Amino acid sequence: MKSLSDLDNALLWKYFEDICRIPRLSRNEGQVIDFLLAFAHEHKLAVKKDKTGNVLISKPASQGMENRKTVILQSHMDMVGEKEQGLPHDFSRDPILPVVDGEWVRASGTTLGADDGIGMAAQMVILSDRDQEHGPIECLFTVDEESGMTGAKNLEPGFMNGEILINLDSEDEGELFIGCAGGIDTIGTFKFKTKKPDDGSVAYRMVVDGLKGGHSGDKIHKSPGNAIKILNRFLWNATGDFRLALSSFDGGNLRNAIPREAYAIFTIPAGLVDGFEDYYQAFADTLTLELKDFEPELSFHLDRAELPETILTRKRQLRLLLALYACPHGVITWSPTLEGLVETSTNLASIQFTAQHKAVVTTSQRSSVDSAKKDIADRMASCLSLGGARVEHSDGYPGWIPNPESEILNITSGIYAGLFGQEPVVRAIHAGLECGLILEKYPGLDMLSFGPTIKGAHTPSERINIETTNKFWKLLREVLRRVPEKR
Repeated sequence: MKSLSDLDNALLWKYFEDICRIPRLSRNEGQVIDFLLAFAHEHKLAVKKDKTGNVLISKPASQGMENRKTVILQSHMDMVGEKEQGLPHDFSRDPILPVVDGEWVRASGTTLGADDGIGMAAQMVILSDRDQEHGPIECLFTVDEESGMTGAKNLEPGFMNGEILINLDSEDEGELFIGCAGGIDTIGTFKFKTKKPDDGSVAYRMVVDGLKGGHSGDKIHKSPGNAIKILNRFLWNATGDFRLALSSFDGGNLRNAIPREAYAIFTIPAGLVDGFEDYYQAFADTLTLELKDFEPELSFHLDRAELPETILTRKRQLRLLLALYACPHGVITWSPTLEGLVETSTNLASIQFTAQHKAVVTTSQRSSVDSAKKDIADRMASCLSLGGARVEHSDGYPGWIPNPESEILNITSGIYAGLFGQEPVVRAIHAGLECGLILEKYPGLDMLSFGPTIKGAHTPSERINIETTNKFWKLLREVLRRVPEKR
C-alpha cells in the first residue's frame, strides 16, 4: 500500500501528515498553535498570535514582486472528532493516522481532519518554499471554526494588512465559492422531575445507528435521516401504546454534524414485554423500508438493561418528546435565484441528558437571508419553549454576500480554465465559512474560497481525493504568481 510520502507534491502531504499527528479538537488547539509558532521561528518568518489564539505568519514577496497586492491565505486549525462506535481512540492525545486508499486518503475509523488540515498544509508549503513566486503573503490560521467560529469572531482590526483573502476551507474541487450562509445555534435546556421506576418494570436500551450523518451545511439536503428524530418517533409512539417511561436519551455530538446515532434507556411494564418487542421489530422494519433509498446502513438494536435508578415523570417526558417531534430538521427553503442551493435549513444536532436531571438540546440554523435565519431560529425556540425548555440563542455569524465582479474571482476563473481546459463552477455554499465574519472586520477585502474534494466531512468516512488535491495545489500556486499589482 502506498504511503503519503509516495504521492506527488510530497511536501504538501508531509505537512498534512505532521498536522494529523497533533491533537486539535475545537477549543483545544494549544498544541497546534505551538507547532505553528515553532514552524515560523524555524523558517525565520514574522509571526504573531492574538489573545484568542489566531496565528498570523507573514512572508515577504519574491524578488521583483514587491508591488503585488498582499494575499491572505486562510484556514482553521481545529477539526471535528468523530469515530466509529466502540473505537478506542482518544482525540485529546492519539494521532490521526492517514492512509492511501486507492484515489483517496482517509483515516481508520475516525475523521481525517482534512477539513481543514489540507488548507493548513498548503499554507505551510507556500511559507517554506523559496522557489514559489508570489507577492507579500500573510497566512491566517484561526481557532475554533467548527464549534463556534470564535477565532474569526474575535479577529481584531489591524491584525492583518492584506487586500485579497483566499479561504482554503472548501470541499469541492472545480468550484469557486463567492458566498456562504450565515448561522445561529438555538439551545433548549429541559429540567425534569424524576421518580423511581414502577414495581414490575423491565428496562431496555435502544440504539439507532448506521446513518450517514455529515456536515449539516453540506449534507442537510441529502437525506431525511436523523438518529434523534427517528428514535424520538419510536419513544413518542411507545409512550402512549406501552407506557414507556424514559430514563435517558442521548444522541448526536456536534452542532454542525447531522446525528448518526442515538440511544435511550427506558422501562415498560413487564406484562407488556411480548407485545412491545413485536412492536419494536415492526417499527424497525418500517423505518428501514421508509429510508432504504437514503440510509441503506440504518440499523436498530434493542437489549435488556439494568433497571435505572430514576425515570422521568410522565408529564415532563411527554413535553420533551412532543417538543422534539415538533422541531423541524432539514431543508426549510431553497434559493429562488441559485438553482440547487439550500437557502434556509435547520439541524436538530444533539440531545444530552445530564446528571442534574436536565436535557440539553442543541440545534443549528443556517440561511443566506438574515431575516430567514432569525425566523427559523425563532421557530425552533418556539418548539422548545412549548416543551418547557429554557431557550438561548448563540451570537450567530453573518453570511457572505456574493460579489460576481470580484477581481480575484475573475483572475482565478481564467487561470482554472487555462490549466484544466474547462470553466470552473462559481457559486455560493450553504455551509458557513469564516469569510462573512472576517469581512465584517475587514470590509475592503476581495475574497474567494476553493479547495480539493473532501467527502464525508465530520464523519468517520471523511476522505480527501488525491487527484483533486493536486489540481487545487496547482491552481493555488498559479494564482499566487498572477496576483495583480497594487493600484
